[in-house]
Amino acid sequence: MQKLKERWGIESNFQIIIIFLVFSLTGSSALWVANPIMEQVGLDREITSGYIFWPLRILIVFPIYQILLIIIGTLLGQHKFFWNMEKKMLKRMGLGRFIKD
Repeated sequence: MQKLKERWGIESNFQIIIIFLVFSLTGSSALWVANPIMEQVGLDREITSGYIFWPLRILIVFPIYQILLIIIGTLLGQHKFFWNMEKKMLKRMGLGRFIKD
């Protein structure tokens, strides 16, 4: 745990618990929010080929997850941590020029 706290720049174990909670809530919420979007687009798992359904679902879930990560992280008092993580991820994807530091 100490290495994780040093790597992430975290002071307390409680903060780690909150961060893990944010990750779990965000993952579940992103999948839950994606369901009505998939239905609205007309993609049903039972009638759409898996080769089409799953890549499109991932493409829909990914941005939802990123947005919810910031929102839920902020609501639980970890905005700075998750915003820094988001900036790092977007820079790695080549979208860093759209972010102000």
